[in-house]
Amino acid sequence: MKILICISNVPDTTTKIRFVDDNTKFDINGVQWIINPWDELALTRALQLKESSGGAVEKVSVITVGPKSVEPTIRKALAIGADDAIRVDAESEDAYEVANLIADAVKDEGYDIIIAGIESSDYNGSAVGGMVAEFLGLPSVSAVSSLDIENGEVVVKREIDGGSEVMTSQLPFVAIVQKGIALEPRIPSMRGIMMARKKPLNVIEPAEVPLMTEYVSYELPPAKAACKMIDPENVKELVNLLHTEAKVI
Repeated sequence: MKILICISNVPDTTTKIRFVDDNTKFDINGVQWIINPWDELALTRALQLKESSGGAVEKVSVITVGPKSVEPTIRKALAIGADDAIRVDAESEDAYEVANLIADAVKDEGYDIIIAGIESSDYNGSAVGGMVAEFLGLPSVSAVSSLDIENGEVVVKREIDGGSEVMTSQLPFVAIVQKGIALEPRIPSMRGIMMARKKPLNVIEPAEVPLMTEYVSYELPPAKAACKMIDPENVKELVNLLHTEAKVI
């Protein structure tokens, strides 16, 4: 059994966002790049499945779409424990392109389980996993918070309104996972970091994919208003501000 994790290279969540070229491009200067948090949890769960499978899971791979600059992020995934990696050599423009390129790259590789995080922490599109499944013609389950392998079938738990739902799926299939799939991401060990340097990283040329999206410009959300401090004894002023400025009463 082979498991593939789709990972995204995203800015660290503490990054100060700036735009350049008349607000048409994200300023990457000084940005610390990381594995998308949902994808990192997905990788952690895949490695747990491999370790507990008694040899049934033979390989855990990762794939991403991006230029050579994303390779440090890929190497971190390898240091965490992935066996090998694929990089589709393209500057991704939108979720449709990313999903199409991933599907084309792995269509003949015979992966039994493909896992994608429910969204990326930069664009929050929540689209790639479902589209990968459609392009490959595979069943998919979204909002997965638990994933196990029992008697050759996958058992998943997904969150629904008012509770959770337990489902089974035959292989191959695509899981779109969210918080709960693993308690916390694994931290690369020194041995893992050293081994990552020798693990295979296969760079492939991208398929031709029509662009479906155009970004015209970006803008930051409006700045929050300054905080007003009110004497705790001055209830009349507090009520007045809530009524005239905040307009909540």
